[in-house]
This record gives sequence, C-alpha cells and structure tokens, in this order.
Amino acid sequence: MVLQKLSILIALMCRIKNNFEYQNQHKMSDVYSKIKELSEKYADYTARNLSRLVQIKSLSAQERNVQQELKSQMEEAGFDEVFIDGLGNVIGRIGNGKRILAIDGHMDTVDIGNLENWEFDPLGGELRDGYVHGRGTVDQEGGPASFVTAGKILKELGFNRDLTIYFVGSVMEEDCDGLCWKYIVEEDKISPDFVISTEPTNLNIYRGHRGRMEIQVHFYGVSAHGSAPERGKNAIYMASKVALEVEKLDERLKVDEFLGKGSITVTEFVSSSPSLCAVSDYARIHLDRRLTWGETKESAVAEIEELIKGMNAKVEVLNYREKAYTGLEYGMEKYYPTWKMPEDSEIVQKGVSTFQKLFGNAPKVDKWTFSTNGIMTCGFYGIPTIGFGPGNEVLAHAPNEKVPISDLVAAAAFYTAFAYEI
Repeated sequence: MVLQKLSILIALMCRIKNNFEYQNQHKMSDVYSKIKELSEKYADYTARNLSRLVQIKSLSAQERNVQQELKSQMEEAGFDEVFIDGLGNVIGRIGNGKRILAIDGHMDTVDIGNLENWEFDPLGGELRDGYVHGRGTVDQEGGPASFVTAGKILKELGFNRDLTIYFVGSVMEEDCDGLCWKYIVEEDKISPDFVISTEPTNLNIYRGHRGRMEIQVHFYGVSAHGSAPERGKNAIYMASKVALEVEKLDERLKVDEFLGKGSITVTEFVSSSPSLCAVSDYARIHLDRRLTWGETKESAVAEIEELIKGMNAKVEVLNYREKAYTGLEYGMEKYYPTWKMPEDSEIVQKGVSTFQKLFGNAPKVDKWTFSTNGIMTCGFYGIPTIGFGPGNEVLAHAPNEKVPISDLVAAAAFYTAFAYEI
C-alpha cells in the first residue's frame, strides 16, 4: 500500500514537473517570437541609427563625436546607465544581476582610402536597396547599432533575469586590438562572465581566430666608402638574407585543424647609411606574424632569433602607446594571443541554441580570418567569448562597404535572445 501511494506521488510529481517545463518552453517560445517581431519592427530605427554613426568619421583615437552619438542613442533607448570611461569607451548597462554578459563592438574605423574606388559616398550612410552604405557599416559600427536596438527591446520586454549586460562601444581597436578591454578589466574593474563580439561574422557563430604579433628585426652593419664595399659590412645584405629565410619559415609553420596555419611575412624594409656613396650600416625589417593554436610569443621570437644567429642583429616585439581622444595615454605590447572556444563550451552551445530557436535552423560555427578584441577577453583573461555580427568580413577595410539591413535585424534579435538564453 505504501509503495503504491509512493508510486502515485512520484507520477504526480513527474506530471507537475513536465507540465511546468512545457509551460516554460511555451513561455520562452512566446518571448522569442516577440523578440523577432520587435527586431523587425525596429528595422528602420536600427538602420537610421547606423546611418548617423557612419556619417561621423571616427579613426582610432579620434572617436569623440561618434562616441557622443552612440551614448545618445543608448540613452534614448532607455538603458539603465550610460557612461564614457577614461579611455573613451561608451558603456551602457541594463540589469543588476550577478552574472555579467558584455556585448562589444569597436567604434573606430580605418580610413576611406582611394575615393575613386568607391561607388558611393563612404561617409554618406545612405539607406538604399535594403542596405546601409558606408565606411564602418561592416567593420564595425553595424554591431553596436544592432545592440542599441537589443537594449531597447530588452527594456520594452521588462527583462528582469539575474544578469547584468554591458553594451560596449570600444575605441582604438583598429590600431591595437584588445587595448580597450585591457582598460575595461583593469581600470573600470568590469570582468564579464561571457562576451559576445559583434565583429562581422555573416550571421555565423565564431569561436576564435589566430593570434598575431608585430616584430621588428634590427641589423647593424659597418659603413665604408661605396668604392670599397669590402671594407664594411652591409646591413642591407644581412637583412635581405634573413627576409628570404622568413619566406621559407612561412612554409613550415604549425597547422591547427580549426584555426589553420600560422603565417609570417615581411611588410616593411628600411635601411640607412651615412650617404648614398656608403655601405649601409643599418637595416630593419617589419614582420607580420599570425599565430595558430600552440604558437606563442616566445616560440615566434625564438624562430627569428635562430635566423639571425651569428649576425649583429636583434629581435624586438613592438609596443603600442598612444593618446586616446580623452587625453589619456595608454598602451600594451603588440602581442595578441591566439584563442578558440571549445565547440561544446557553454557559451558556444548557448549561441547555437539561441540561433536555432530564433531562426529555426542550425548556424555555421566558424572563425575569423582577422584579429579582434577577443585576443584580450579570451586570449589574455580567459573570458568565454563568441562572435556574432552583421555583415560579411570580406568587406572589412574594403571600398564599397555596406551591410544588409536584414543582418542588423537578425543581430539585434540574437543579442536580445542570448540574454534570455544565458
């Protein structure tokens, strides 16, 4: 009799549990439907906000005006708090929960380049044929325009989960990836549990990319009169021999199944001598080194030191130190670590489930070819990071940059839904 009652009680509890889960699933399904509905409703709002950002030229360390515009957009969208930190990052907050999600997008862009290569005004922010046109639409102000809309939707839905969301319009990324996040973590004392980068992913979910570093190799020769070069030691010859060895080194660098092969190339060759009638006594080569999984700063430097063995030469990993638009001088070493998130990690899986619930199909999980602020959030600090952004990365730094408004809508929906999902 006791066992029979116990069985009935267990069955009843299971039924209650299943019913609760069923209701919860339906409730979340309703929320996701509402998110999609609102993101589409605010398509023009998102596109116009991006257009206004694009019309403000915003090179690295010159972002003041675009940051003021972004701050105004966040305030108008009803964020709980918006402020500009000492480096010039615009940071908007929604919620007061224990767990912290940060959604990052850098607001600086590269320059326009040759205007003749553009078919439209790169600073026009023109809305036409379902696109927003102009420099920064893809790299990378489309992401922040979308997350402003996400914040607006979260406020409209009365988001009240145990989560704090920081929406970050960051600075100086084009000149020094991750510098902004070094400041945010170490000076603002904001340490997220999760980060979404809004760099362009063509609406795929990205979980890493190769690292990079900037290396210079200095060669010191001995000058002599050009009529008797045998009396000197020509630094140009030394540097040239090493440059050819660098080309061979590139062919034998490590390969990672997901991130691909490491690479190295000479991007600059500089030399000097007392005169054009004298043997060169100094030369320098600049190396762009891309690091795959398992390659480190130490291993990359050791490879070059092996090439210059026996020469009067030295290897230098460069440093970046510049003044932000706020007047603050700040910097870091130009070593940007490789990073990747495991495909079965919580943040990647939550990204995949968010996408599936919103759009009804499985996303492509991939990687960037270039470098992002993820080198700092995940590469240095180990914060779980993924990428999801509007636009195709092939248009980054290219003429005729433009982003589909439909991508902006999808991104706004994803950032909103991910806050519920995580």
